[in-house]
Amino acid sequence: MLAPLTDLAPLQTAADDYEIVRRAVRFISEHWRAQPTIEAIAHAAGVSTTELHHLFRRWCGLTPKAFLQAITLDRARTLLRDSASVLDAAYEVGLSGPGRLHDLFVTHEAMSPGEWKAGGDGLTLRYGFHPCPFGIALVMAAPRGLAGLSFADPGEEQAALADMQRRWPKARTVEDADSTAPLARRIFDSALWRADQPLRVVLIGTDWEIRVWDALLKIPMGRAATYTDIARQVCTEKAARAVGAAVGKNPVAFVVPCHRVIGKSGQLTGYHWGLTRKCAMLGWEAGQTAVG
Repeated sequence: MLAPLTDLAPLQTAADDYEIVRRAVRFISEHWRAQPTIEAIAHAAGVSTTELHHLFRRWCGLTPKAFLQAITLDRARTLLRDSASVLDAAYEVGLSGPGRLHDLFVTHEAMSPGEWKAGGDGLTLRYGFHPCPFGIALVMAAPRGLAGLSFADPGEEQAALADMQRRWPKARTVEDADSTAPLARRIFDSALWRADQPLRVVLIGTDWEIRVWDALLKIPMGRAATYTDIARQVCTEKAARAVGAAVGKNPVAFVVPCHRVIGKSGQLTGYHWGLTRKCAMLGWEAGQTAVG
């Protein structure tokens, strides 16, 4: 059940917009080399050019043309070149660099080895499905903070829930959208991103996975990193493949920004919740940093 519109009206609007954005992003992703016209994108999305312009402005703060530029391979390669020194500095000082002003402020802790081994046994997790700028978000909360975040398109909600339950195999899960609605607002409403009120996140994973996820948290919004970049910061660049495996197991999408990890060439690579959504996230974040 989605949260009442009275609670999450702006997010409901964003979720409605995303259905059209998703069609536009898919078309752009498939035809970006030809730099399609706004008319062609609008046609693929099933709206007029005027409607498309207003929708993108409302959804991410960019024009369709600016969004197209933000998600092209050339832009990605530029991000990687520009991000190198920023990332090095970020890891050195433990902060996420200049982009921190635009970022989702997070504080996190890992489950203890014993708790991880127990698979959440004795723990009650509350969950709810909520509209968000990237479709339907499954938000899962533990007493100590946000424990899971994933995404689904209409009709995929139960599959998303089952996927998340496998990550906490012995925990008890209870549907409680009222208790998770404030978390959804905190995650997706940039007006609530405050350094003095960080979002508390609890992570379940191996020591290696936690180290990789911690590294992801240091990638600033509006930046990107490669698997090799992350591997170099965690241990050695030879561990890029192992980093990729850990990134793929990230249980807290978007907040722990695995979508900001891209291929060495600038190509978008696999994403558990779909490449179209990953592309949309990067474009949406480009809008946030542009207007922030």
